[in-house]
Amino acid sequence: MTALDLDELSARWRLALNTAQDAVRAAEIYLPADEQHARRVELSAERKETARLLDAIAREEHVALVHRVTLPRPSRRMLGLAQEVDACVFELEGVLTGAAAVHAAAWAETFDELLLKRSGSYAPFNPRTDYERYIHGRPRIDGVRAFLASRGISLPEGAHSDPPTAETVHGLAERKNLALLRRLAAEGVNAHAGARHYLEAIRDAGLHSAVVSASANTSAILERAGLDRLVDIRVDGTAIVSERLRGWPAPDVLLAACRRLDVPPRHAAAFETLATGVAAGHSAGFREVVAVERHGGSETMRREGADVVVRDLDELLDPALR
Repeated sequence: MTALDLDELSARWRLALNTAQDAVRAAEIYLPADEQHARRVELSAERKETARLLDAIAREEHVALVHRVTLPRPSRRMLGLAQEVDACVFELEGVLTGAAAVHAAAWAETFDELLLKRSGSYAPFNPRTDYERYIHGRPRIDGVRAFLASRGISLPEGAHSDPPTAETVHGLAERKNLALLRRLAAEGVNAHAGARHYLEAIRDAGLHSAVVSASANTSAILERAGLDRLVDIRVDGTAIVSERLRGWPAPDVLLAACRRLDVPPRHAAAFETLATGVAAGHSAGFREVVAVERHGGSETMRREGADVVVRDLDELLDPALR
């Protein structure tokens, strides 16, 4: 058994025991007091025995367990959240994963190939400034339109059926999608260091979670990053197009996540990595807006309405959970 397998097993036992505790608590109005007490005693004994067995296996396999069965159950305070928060809405790129860099590289490959074919001195695609200005928060087709307009280039619109070789707006969008899928297959995508830990903690605390992204490949990215089972719902690029949601800094996507979670924004926390996302969370009326800023710039985030600025999500966790 690998270290990852054993730690995952420990995490699942912890979740199962916590769920059983919740079930006993919910049944208090139906169970006699002596039966309630007996079930709580049984669960406590099962937790201790499970912890003993897992610790014995860990010692034998020389594994240091992170998700110990006996860890305290997280409270909202231990998560760094207000007591009123019942759900968390996370931006996929930047907050949970490094997918933004993979997207930006695929866009650069797509656009620079086009620019090299055309006469004139067009500035190449800048993965940082152009991605944030023209691509982030927009469905793929809108990103193509916005970037081409920034370079003064006009292409036929084309149709959804256009192949990636077509020099049309839809053809470029398909070319970018194929470039992204190639990169995901070759390089994969990693979850940021604190992302998995924080998602597990909010799940253990009984909070719901949503992921938002303008990418139509959100599900594939979550799966490759190993986060798919830790997220309740997602609002992706396909939903943005079908529901005609405006992109950031408009709050539409964040509000759509709250509707799917059946939680009002005043009882939710938004986690964003760009100033436009922070502004969207603030204007949507979220109880808390957390900015994940890995390269400085916390003052900009606070001006846009961030309540908290961190470099990674596990900074929010109480030391007892780290």
